[in-house]
Amino acid sequence: MNVCDTIYRKRRGERLSTDEIRCIVSRYTAGAIPDYQMSAFLMAVVLRGMDAAETAALTQAMTESGDVIDLSDIPGVKVDKHSTGGVGDGISLVLAPLAASAGVVVPMMSGRGLAHTGGTLDKLESIPGFRTDLNVDEYRGLLRRIGVAMVGQTDRVAPADKKIYALRDVTATVDSLPLISASIMCKKLAEGCDALVLDVKTGSGAFMQTLDEARALATAMVGIGSSCGKKIIALITNMNQPLGNAVGNALEIAQAIEVLKGGGPSDFIELTLELGVRMLLLGGIEKDKDRARARLVRCINSGSALAKFAQLIEGQGGDPRVIDRPDVVLPRAPEETMVISAQAGYVAAIDTRAVGMAAVMLGAGRATKDDRLDYGAGIIIRKKLGDRVESNEPLATLRHGARPGAAEARDRVLGAYRICENKLSLPPLVYEEIVV
Repeated sequence: MNVCDTIYRKRRGERLSTDEIRCIVSRYTAGAIPDYQMSAFLMAVVLRGMDAAETAALTQAMTESGDVIDLSDIPGVKVDKHSTGGVGDGISLVLAPLAASAGVVVPMMSGRGLAHTGGTLDKLESIPGFRTDLNVDEYRGLLRRIGVAMVGQTDRVAPADKKIYALRDVTATVDSLPLISASIMCKKLAEGCDALVLDVKTGSGAFMQTLDEARALATAMVGIGSSCGKKIIALITNMNQPLGNAVGNALEIAQAIEVLKGGGPSDFIELTLELGVRMLLLGGIEKDKDRARARLVRCINSGSALAKFAQLIEGQGGDPRVIDRPDVVLPRAPEETMVISAQAGYVAAIDTRAVGMAAVMLGAGRATKDDRLDYGAGIIIRKKLGDRVESNEPLATLRHGARPGAAEARDRVLGAYRICENKLSLPPLVYEEIVV
């Protein structure tokens, strides 16, 4: 293959063959194509796009660039869930053990925080001793024994994606629907799942801020999964306010335990059930949404979902006492700062991205890849959309250490809230469902 010819043809908007795409990915991963040529190819894709067949071929090539984990000898349909990222989005912490307690096998390969959004691995690692770096044998063994594992991507899973993403990050080629879709889906295809539920966020706290953008991404990923023989359902969900009441690693673990014990914020519970219903349908556990929802509720009420989370924590080396004593076991930041409303009225809007960035400033996320997390830091949301607030009443509570950015974080959270005189109607939590 002549690389220059491939770049030229894509720059002209021509359709590339599967062999051409596979060749350029494999040769770049092996170091046979220099960064400057791959950068030119990526820019051509950004400018000219890729059709569904090209995007599927790119995803498959990136998937096959490393290990593809075979879970076929483990009984049951393996179903994962992936979120495109949000603020307070600790749904996976509850959903994985909940779905597993209902009979689904859940091989969940998660990521770390990115920009203003939190990462499942960071949250889990706030539990003392919890390991997310299981090797493939440990991963398979845990799935066989308890039906769920929550791990990070190894260096051998989709190495092409890791190398290409690093290049995209410094060449202004991140913003491309085919490249984003392929990057997400190649890792999911490599982890060994048979089916996948996608939670595609849209709104002020999401990477896809408009419904049209979220719909396009969801449709592309569902199409890729279908072309690769996977069952995929995507929900487009609302990220115009933090999900639940906790933003921050240990805070979200504590909230997850509360939900598994039958409590917790209503929006968090509702989205967990909506996604869980789809996991049970794809896993063949139930054929009807109402029956699937009832089964999930029973798993919470009976304590089996909480027991499964305890098995998961112990199986991955975490301190099992966290289930009964999260206040003692989990790290807690020593200082609190209140965010006080200056006016009375109703919460009309929350700049959710600003709240996420405030949490990063407190140490709950990373401003650079080398930053160390303060697992106890974060934000407790006390007022959400539609809530009545009085003058001098708290909107949120910041948890932090002795950091110079606490005052600025407080001002950022205060500025994220818009208060109006009249209560506005609330948007739906789930906008659309997309299936093939």
